[in-house]
Amino acid sequence: MQFGIFTIADITPDPTTGRVPTEHERLELMVEEAKLAEQVGLDVFAIGEHHNPPFVTSSPTTTLAYIGAQTKDLILSTATTLITTNDPVKIAEDYAMLQHITNGRVDLVMGRGNTGPVYPWFGKDIRKGLELAIENYDLLHRLWREDVVDWQGEFRTPLQQFTSTPRPLDGVAPFVWHGSIRSPQIAEQAAYYGDGFLHNNIFWPMSHTKQMVQLYRERYEHYGHGKASQAIVGLGGQAFMRKNSQDAIAEFRPYFDNAPVYGGGPTMEDFTKQTPLTVGSPEQVVERYLGMADAVGDYQRQLFLMDHAGLPRQTVLEQIELLGTEVVPVLRRELEARRPADVPEGPTHAAMVAARDAEKGAFDASYRFETGDNWTGLRAEDRG
Repeated sequence: MQFGIFTIADITPDPTTGRVPTEHERLELMVEEAKLAEQVGLDVFAIGEHHNPPFVTSSPTTTLAYIGAQTKDLILSTATTLITTNDPVKIAEDYAMLQHITNGRVDLVMGRGNTGPVYPWFGKDIRKGLELAIENYDLLHRLWREDVVDWQGEFRTPLQQFTSTPRPLDGVAPFVWHGSIRSPQIAEQAAYYGDGFLHNNIFWPMSHTKQMVQLYRERYEHYGHGKASQAIVGLGGQAFMRKNSQDAIAEFRPYFDNAPVYGGGPTMEDFTKQTPLTVGSPEQVVERYLGMADAVGDYQRQLFLMDHAGLPRQTVLEQIELLGTEVVPVLRRELEARRPADVPEGPTHAAMVAARDAEKGAFDASYRFETGDNWTGLRAEDRG
C-alpha cells in the first residue's frame, strides 16, 4: 500500500497564540513537509487546488515541479485537480510536462472541488458541474492516449486533428484517481475507465465510505477491468498524535474547536467517533486505520491530512515524523501481510509501463513529426 500526506495549505490563525503565517511561510512549509515525508519513508505527497483565500494552492503543477526537483522517489499527486473549471487541453499539457520532468513520479485526483463560486470565476456554470466533469475527462483521457484527436462537445470549442504536447512519458498517461465524497456518478466514471477512486472521507462516517467504495468496486467489475476486489481504491485520513493519548487530546482540542472546518460543530469526541479523525497515541492511530480495510476491502492508497487548523510549523513536522516512523511501518507490514496476491499494489509509472510492454511490446519514443494540424507552420491543405 502507498501512504502519504495531502495538504490544502490553509492559512488559519493559531488559536493558542493568534499568530497567522504569511503566504510565503505557508508555501515554504508545504515544501518542507514534502521533503520530510520522503525522508521518513512516505510514498505520496498531494496538494489541493483552491483559487480563494484562505488557501494558497492555486497552482499545483508549479509547486509539485519545485518539490519534484528536491525529492527523488516521492510520488507527486493532487487532491484534487479541478476537472470542471480547468481546460482539459491545459491539464493534458501541464501534467504530461510534470510527468516528464519528474521521471514519471506524478498522478492526479480529478474532482469538482468544494467551492461553488469557482465555477463563475472561470466562466463555468455550477449547474453543469457533473456534465463538465464527465465531458472534460473524456477529452483529457483521449488527449493522453491518441496522438491526433478530433473532438466536439458542449462546453469548449471543437478540436480538429489536434496533438497535445508533450506526449505522455513512455507512452503511458499519468494515473488518474477520481475523487468524490458524495457523487455516485463520479464513482461510476472511475469504474467505467478502469481508473482509481479516491474517497477523501475525512468528514464522513465509515458506513458512507463503505457504500461509495462498494459501488465503485461493483461497477469496476461490471465494466470488465477485473474483479471487484482488484479495483484501485484510496482513502483520506486525519490524525494528531503524541506519545501519551491524553497529551494529544489536550494539545489538539483548541485547534479542533477553533478550526473553520470543525468549530461550532460536533465535539472532538463525537467527531472522532464518526469520522477517521484519530487523536491519541501512534498505537491508537495504527489500530484505527488497520480497521479501514475491514470496511472497504484491501485498498491501495491512504493519505493523511496533518497540517491544518493553524497547527504551528514544528508541530506539523513532528506529526509527519511520527506518522512516518511509528505508524506507517506497522500499517504497511500488517496490511501487506493480509493483501491477497491478486490484489494490485498502488499504481506507479514503472508498473504501468511494465504492464503495457507485456501487453503491447516496447514503446517507440521517437518524436512523431507531422502529427496533428496544430503543427506550427503546417496547414491541413499543405499536407496533401
